[in-house]
Amino acid sequence: MIPLFLWILSPHFPLRQPYGEAEVMAAVLFVLASITDGLDGYLARKRAQITTMGMLLDPIADKIMVTAALIQLVAYVPQVVKVWIVVVIIAREFLISGLRSIASAEGFTIQASDLGKLKTVVQIVSVVSAILAHRWFQWQFGVLVIPVQWIAIAAIYFTVLVSTISAVDYFIGFWKQIDGASKNRRQGYILSRQKGVSTTR
Repeated sequence: MIPLFLWILSPHFPLRQPYGEAEVMAAVLFVLASITDGLDGYLARKRAQITTMGMLLDPIADKIMVTAALIQLVAYVPQVVKVWIVVVIIAREFLISGLRSIASAEGFTIQASDLGKLKTVVQIVSVVSAILAHRWFQWQFGVLVIPVQWIAIAAIYFTVLVSTISAVDYFIGFWKQIDGASKNRRQGYILSRQKGVSTTR
């Protein structure tokens, strides 16, 4: 879905109309991609069909989707999505991926925290609202006014906040586990040394 999403938001999309058809299509496509991503993981866990390939590709596809959307939105709605915001969010994703790789090499996993799940939901809201903000400043239904652009801006900055906090949370969890694993290795080394000495005697 990622190439199609980027094509819809590009200036070369042939169905671009003044009534916001392209924005609605892109928003719906991104929501569908996010739903199917979550549904895929849920079904894999429920049916016990988790595979090594799936564990590798699922987070990669998720990160590519969010990264591609944010980079495209820098050019698409620069008044909402700033370059530094995208840098912070993408840097967070690289950091978590690096920590998980190190954790895997050390023989333990870093589970997704509630903050991480909240970050995913907030990212979806921010991307969708930013897409719609390209066409609409606000929606008005009688006396009800929905400030689309202000919602998009608030969601983007909230995404930065949640991403930063969740990154710190992941790092603390990683540090505790890696520190515990290091202590266990040192204790095992000392015990093996002592056993070797007693055996020699």
